[in-house]
Amino acid sequence: MAKWTAFPHAGDYAFDAASLKKSWARLHLGDCEPLPKDTAVLQAWVLFHNGEFQKAFDAGLKAGGDGITVANKAASMYATYLETKEKTKLDLFMEVAARAEAQQKDDPKNANAWYWQAYALGRYSQGISVAKALAQGLGTKVKTALEQAIKLSPKHADAHIALAAFHAEVIDKVGSLIGGMTYGAKKDVGLSLYKEALKLHPGSAIGMIEYANGMVMLEGDKKMKEATKLYEQAAAGKALDATERLDVEMAKAELED
Repeated sequence: MAKWTAFPHAGDYAFDAASLKKSWARLHLGDCEPLPKDTAVLQAWVLFHNGEFQKAFDAGLKAGGDGITVANKAASMYATYLETKEKTKLDLFMEVAARAEAQQKDDPKNANAWYWQAYALGRYSQGISVAKALAQGLGTKVKTALEQAIKLSPKHADAHIALAAFHAEVIDKVGSLIGGMTYGAKKDVGLSLYKEALKLHPGSAIGMIEYANGMVMLEGDKKMKEATKLYEQAAAGKALDATERLDVEMAKAELED
């Protein structure tokens, strides 16, 4: 495998197993991932939270079982934020989706097996164009997997955000009539899912960013002021680990544009 681009703020986060355990509940407020009992899996998470995405990916795959979730999250975050080659990015997302689908068969009650499949397919869809992805039937797959994730883990804030984004993207691309009839996408459902996500995880920078984007998609430019305020809040957030730092930096970059 080619060497992944390094996390640009290497060394800013220095978790070890003990400090990660202490911060676990706060760091996993978004994905509700349970604290691993397996030390190899915990060690993979240490690497992940410190921004060592490729090492976390390798360690997660090697550990197997719940380690697959770390591998999928590491690959997804890396592809979303740091990979610059479009083809490599799309390939990574498709690999995550396939691994997560296999994980569902082994562990059907694992909410994050459903979530990472949906996340990866959703990002892949944005990469190839949402309209194209809908034509390939990916929209229904994403929606079904996210609904299953929320059913298994009702407080999964990140799944609420992703499902809200599904409603917003579909309506934005095909309109509310076709979006509703063909894909079950509804404006009010999307907006309430965003609000619920931020209730579950109030400090989530990515939650604020996605809500801002979705609000403009669903309600138009009249919501620009509110959306900008959400971006400002996200940019002012205090990042506790590498991924949160990438979210905060993304909000700052958007505000500068």
